[in-house]
Amino acid sequence: MRNVTRIAEVREAVRDWRRAGQRVVFVPTMGNLHAGHMSLLEAARAHGERFVASIFVNPMQFGPNEDFAHYPRTPQRDERMLSEAGCDLMFMPDVAEMYPFGSAAATRVEVPGLSDILCGEFRPGHFQGVTTVVCKLLHIVEPDAAVFGEKDFQQLTLIRRMVSELCMPVQIVAAATVRDADGLALSSRNQYLTEAERAQAPAIHRTLREAAARLAAGEQDVAAIERHGLRALEAQGLRPDYFAVKRAADLGPPQADTRHWVVLTAAHLGKARLIDNLQVER
Repeated sequence: MRNVTRIAEVREAVRDWRRAGQRVVFVPTMGNLHAGHMSLLEAARAHGERFVASIFVNPMQFGPNEDFAHYPRTPQRDERMLSEAGCDLMFMPDVAEMYPFGSAAATRVEVPGLSDILCGEFRPGHFQGVTTVVCKLLHIVEPDAAVFGEKDFQQLTLIRRMVSELCMPVQIVAAATVRDADGLALSSRNQYLTEAERAQAPAIHRTLREAAARLAAGEQDVAAIERHGLRALEAQGLRPDYFAVKRAADLGPPQADTRHWVVLTAAHLGKARLIDNLQVER
């Protein structure tokens, strides 16, 4: 595996692969890799022959009081894990390479409406930072396919919309959420949890499963399901930002004919802000 830091190096490698008739699949990450990230690379294998992963902690998607400075960075371990997983190219740019005029002055890409609901309501500007950096990375790599995890379902929905509206010739592949045995979704931010908090955290998945079961059974009172989810998380010692039931297709309000739903939540536990979701079809 090659480890490169310059945009020109990525483009040179991709050009060589394309001349050889090989499909390129891209996995963007912020590093501090775990089994969830490795599952993205595993999913990538079904879509191409050459694999690129990026490691970039994007300052534009962190608010002024969030954890950008302290976000866990483990580049040497990340490089070893990607190499062992069969990645061909690790792209690890610095901020100046990605934002030559500084992130504050950077050209921005935004998906109106979807960016300011759910997590966007509580993290103003976050999704503008996400769509901007993903747009840049997709233009740098120009992959045939790119893989994103379903754990951040709102991010996945935004990126699908952005790619469609900007006519970008890339297939967006969704990879299922990877969980610990007790149901907690894997996340780099799980390491912020104390031992006691880690024991509380599976309440998120349990509460989502209960809401999903009610929807699957045909319950129509979405507001009641949302209120119950909020109360259940609070009773377990978490501080939820939201607990919401939406249409899976576009995160809009469910309608009478909705058949594919998603239940989403974000909750604080100690220093960690944890997100998760479950999809429901009926």
